[in-house]
Amino acid sequence: MPRRARVVKRKIDADPRYQSVTVARMINRVMTRGKKSVSERIVYGALDIVREHMKKDPVDTLEQAIKNATPLLEVKPRRVGGATYQVPIEVRPDRGLSLAMRWLVRSARGRGGKSMVEKLAAEILDAAQRQGATIKKREDTHRMAEANRAFAHYRW
Repeated sequence: MPRRARVVKRKIDADPRYQSVTVARMINRVMTRGKKSVSERIVYGALDIVREHMKKDPVDTLEQAIKNATPLLEVKPRRVGGATYQVPIEVRPDRGLSLAMRWLVRSARGRGGKSMVEKLAAEILDAAQRQGATIKKREDTHRMAEANRAFAHYRW
């Protein structure tokens, strides 16, 4: 991260099947070791399962799941006079989206048993219905920020 120059955000092209930037970002988030075709197969397979289960557009369900998982507050450590305080701060929208996707993929990978396609689909469905490990992570983050509200005046 440069000290002076602003970081230029790269523009992500929409994915070929749904023409959605959100799906393209999800594919990139699932990708490991540069294997994009494997990642596409996983995400598209999961969205097909979501379509069968919800009987509506899977991209809408994915966006609802991400919206439900996006945190509004988080804590950031600030060092003040030898002590480190966990200071609650508001989450920028782009960071919130990134955190929500990261938590969705991590929770899906943490599920037991089945293939990654089924695990990701189950996690998306759970998050869209405001339950599951991803939503618990968001609630824990909010709870920690609320508990440290007394240190909010250290924000700068």
